[in-house]
Amino acid sequence: MAGPVSRADMPCAAVYVDELVYEQLLAVAHRSGGQECCGLLLGRAPDRVEEIMISRNIAEEPERHFEILPQDLIAAEKEMRRGGRLLLGYYHSHPVGEAVPSPTDAVLSAGDGRIWAIIAGATVRLWRNEPGGTLHDMFTEITCHVGVPASDET
Repeated sequence: MAGPVSRADMPCAAVYVDELVYEQLLAVAHRSGGQECCGLLLGRAPDRVEEIMISRNIAEEPERHFEILPQDLIAAEKEMRRGGRLLLGYYHSHPVGEAVPSPTDAVLSAGDGRIWAIIAGATVRLWRNEPGGTLHDMFTEITCHVGVPASDET
C-alpha cells in the first residue's frame, strides 16, 4: 500500500514555517552552544512546516557534524504511513558559519527531495535536497515565509 506523498514529489518553490516553529528552531540552535542541533520538520501539507521533532545529535563530532537519532526517523516515517504528519525534512545548525549547506552536508545527504532547514546565528534558510541542485549539485534554496499563507488568516 502506497504511503502519503513525502519526498521529491513535493516540489514546492516556497514553504511556510509557523512563526512559533521558526522561533523554536532559533532557540534550539542557541541552546546547543557549540554543537550542531538537529531534528525533523513535520507538517500536514508539503509546503507548511508546522512542528519540529528535536532529536539527539549522535554524530561522533557533534561540533562539526550532525546525525539524527535513527529511532526518531523511523517513528516519523511510521506516523506518516499511518496518515499522520508528513516528514517534510530535517533541520540542523551551523554554530560557526552560514545557514548554507556545506560540502560535507552534500556528500552525506540522501538526495531525497526533502527540505533542509539550516540555522546559523539569527537566520534560518530552507533548501531542497535533490540531485542536480544549484549548490554542491545537491541543494536548491527554497523561499521561506514565516507565518501562514494569507488565505489561511481568515
